[in-house]
Amino acid sequence: MDRSAATTFKDLVVWQKAHQLTLAVYRITEAFPKHELFALTSQLRRAAVSVPANIAEGFRKRGLKDKIRFFNTAEGSLQEVHYYFILAQDLGYTNTEILIEQANEIGRLLEAYGRTMRTKLATPTS
Repeated sequence: MDRSAATTFKDLVVWQKAHQLTLAVYRITEAFPKHELFALTSQLRRAAVSVPANIAEGFRKRGLKDKIRFFNTAEGSLQEVHYYFILAQDLGYTNTEILIEQANEIGRLLEAYGRTMRTKLATPTS
């Protein structure tokens, strides 16, 4: 597969998928109970937004160490989202199985990007 280099964070498949997941989070949390507005709804939305936001910020960082740090932060936020999906389902607010699958795919992509960057960082340049 011939893939040209990304020129903007929006070109990254991982960002595109994380953005779509964030939109889905906003849609599903609309139906959460009103008493969760400043609790689970807010926390889930903030964590979801953090994933593509950190990917976007990390994309523009010049140094690999900075890029890795932002992608790692995105991975941490994604794990937080994953937990909130489990909680929302256990509380009976919504079925999150498909969202968890999407989050897992994003996690695999983030891990692959991180692995590639760590390999580049460890490889001495000529």
